[in-house]
Amino acid sequence: MTVVRKPAVAGQFYANDAAELTTTVETLLSEVEEPGGIVPKPPKAIIAPHAGYIYSGPVAASAYARLRPCRDRYSKVVLLGPCHRVPVEGMALSDAEVFRTPMGDVPIDRAATASLTAQGLAVSPLAHQYEHSLEVHLPFLQVVLDDFSLVPIVVGDATPDEVARALDCVWGGDETLIVVSSDLSHYLRYAEARAFDAETCDAIEHFDYRLIDHSHACGATPVGGLLLAARRQGLSVSTIDLRNSADTSGDRRVVVGYGSWVFS
Repeated sequence: MTVVRKPAVAGQFYANDAAELTTTVETLLSEVEEPGGIVPKPPKAIIAPHAGYIYSGPVAASAYARLRPCRDRYSKVVLLGPCHRVPVEGMALSDAEVFRTPMGDVPIDRAATASLTAQGLAVSPLAHQYEHSLEVHLPFLQVVLDDFSLVPIVVGDATPDEVARALDCVWGGDETLIVVSSDLSHYLRYAEARAFDAETCDAIEHFDYRLIDHSHACGATPVGGLLLAARRQGLSVSTIDLRNSADTSGDRRVVVGYGSWVFS
């Protein structure tokens, strides 16, 4: 019997109907402005947010739209995000064989997860069962990519260096895409959030993970690990979008920040 990680936030963070969900994602992608000038290189990694689509969907789409022109390039996605529901010591993999969304099943890359368990990563079904930080990215990936396998990693009480070492283990070649899931500042006033998130953006652009803590980004640890690994690999980074929930939903009382970055 196939072990399935079922969707936990379908009908809350995004639509529970496959047709409606596909239309939503396609609409968000269609509203992204095409990059002008020189054709960008295919991304090796992206950072994108993980809130409900009404809030962070446009910002996530701005990164995912960059993948469409090279959709047949990727056959494996390493997806990392912070834990919100269950305390995790270090990092946790899933025991599932597929991750399910209303749009279908995504198979787990068992060879990659085996290599990570050999490096000491734990397997925790509970850490993944209700976690939304990974789940909300799957419909975007299902729309913008052809068939791919998934390496889902929930990041808890770990260090950026530990995350970077895990990424080194599954870095792969052109076939592997790294996706880091993170929102930015939480529940600040609009102007304060814009200033605070601009500092985080500057730190990402300069690969300075030491300036990013969990007040700057809920995914500070996987973001830091990606910055370390990307710098070692000689990647460049481009800021694609930087907004907050007031820009997307209109409520300025207190906001959550969102950003998207592409590494190539």
